[in-house]
Amino acid sequence: MKNILILSCAFFLFFGCVEKKKQESSEPEAMEEESITDTVQVEEKVRKLEPIAMEIDGSYFKATGTEPFWGLKIYDNKVELQTMEDTIQTPPTEPIKAQDSNIAMYRIQTEATLLDIIIAHKECTNAMSGQISPYTVTISYKSTGGDETQVFEGCGSYITDYRLHDIWVLEEMKGATVSKEDFNGTDVPNMEVNINNNKFSWFSGCNRMTGSLFYEKDVLRFTQVASTRMACPNMEKESEFLTALQSSTTYEVENNRLYLSNGSEENLLVFKKID
Repeated sequence: MKNILILSCAFFLFFGCVEKKKQESSEPEAMEEESITDTVQVEEKVRKLEPIAMEIDGSYFKATGTEPFWGLKIYDNKVELQTMEDTIQTPPTEPIKAQDSNIAMYRIQTEATLLDIIIAHKECTNAMSGQISPYTVTISYKSTGGDETQVFEGCGSYITDYRLHDIWVLEEMKGATVSKEDFNGTDVPNMEVNINNNKFSWFSGCNRMTGSLFYEKDVLRFTQVASTRMACPNMEKESEFLTALQSSTTYEVENNRLYLSNGSEENLLVFKKID
């Protein structure tokens, strides 16, 4: 009888310790899960757009070339060509567009300079660095009255307007103010525009969306738009928003707002910047 009592006490002590260990081991897991959830929520609240990585100097197009080395910058108020021997600055001029605007030619003539710049929307690879740019650039230059013409070839890209680099929330669509109720009561469409990689992403009313920016001077298009495929009630507004976004071709930034238009309709979409 004494042995049975001893065995019973040992039995209860053993399983009591095991149960206590289970409770102790399960509590940190619950805390860890709660901590992860809180971290995600905090990161979502304080999430900020990464700083602009590129140099902002006011130019809207830059190009470079090798053999010989040269550099080109086009501004609103001047054109600047740097060579190994000289720096040439001329007044700006409007480009002549050809082939559905895939080619733009700047023809500049001053008292001292004859300068032709041809920018073709054709992928170009830098001969030294291997960096790929979306535009091939050919420059023909000579002094007025001179006989020798210098020809430079290289690669270039448009510099996306730094003012677009922000987080934008839809405020109006085709002249009408929008609200959460128009988009199932969750949230109105909003997007983050990142000019470091010319990408945009975020929320279209029901689904998450991503895409690319096509930018040239005074031209802005939202391309390669992809989104999740969640089904929500009343998705007509989301479809209307995505159609308007992809049909816009021009933009204006004013008073902390982004206005998107196209050739036939102004202010298709109006976004407000998030401070």
